Amino acid sequence: MGEHVEADGTTIWAESRGQGPDVLLIAGLSDPAEAWQAQLDGLSDRYRVIAFDNRGAGRTPLPDGPMSVAMMADDAADLLRLLGVERAHVAGFSGGSAIAQELALRHPEAVRSLVLMSTWARADAYFTAMTRFWHWLVTNAPDEHAMLEAFLLWIYTPRAHADGTVQRIIDETLAFPYPQSAEAFQRQLEPFMRHDTLDRLPGITAPTLVLAGEQDIATPPRLGRVVADAIPGARFEVMAGEAHQPFQESPDVFNARVDAFWREVGGGTLPS
Repeated sequence: MGEHVEADGTTIWAESRGQGPDVLLIAGLSDPAEAWQAQLDGLSDRYRVIAFDNRGAGRTPLPDGPMSVAMMADDAADLLRLLGVERAHVAGFSGGSAIAQELALRHPEAVRSLVLMSTWARADAYFTAMTRFWHWLVTNAPDEHAMLEAFLLWIYTPRAHADGTVQRIIDETLAFPYPQSAEAFQRQLEPFMRHDTLDRLPGITAPTLVLAGEQDIATPPRLGRVVADAIPGARFEVMAGEAHQPFQESPDVFNARVDAFWREVGGGTLPS
């Protein structure tokens, strides 16, 4: 069941499902909590799974003034505190992985373990050009359907485009009752474009798993490898045949992998 939580400076929409060790899921650019539906459904038999809308997405309002990844990490820490969670397994995807990095650096006491999916530490020339194009695309595409068709070329595998998965996601996005404005998309994207934790990542102390999709062209495995190499003791794994968003395309595989990691580092429970 979802609820609005009054955090410092904003009202955050969050959904909590299940009982057990706490898991916080941090979504990426534009995605509401529903992006994690397969994890809310598939992991809540053994965890208390929390997903939420970042500032400017879904039911969490866009703030006045500039946004930063640090600000969104503080939102996540405030949310955990207000929900009575002392420490959580944290999984962040894409832009959410940038937030998760900052959360682990700024609020290490709140992070039990860290899963970083489709992540990066510092933009390179390709990433910078790609995100500049996305910034342009959202206001220059002829309509929202065309914008999504173009944008999702970076996000999903060719098989998802061929088997109707991408069209289903487009239809669901267009029908979602809390659409993201072009301004909110751009203002949420801008801090991710500036994200740079490379020199600070050695300060992360939580057990960390870095996952990359073999076919990911938005945040290819070479970027995830840099993150894993910088975090002491971090593991790096490439998911064969996957692209940027495997937790949606292959949720059973993703859920099994993170569940195994959480139980290994402590705090997981087997389903009854």
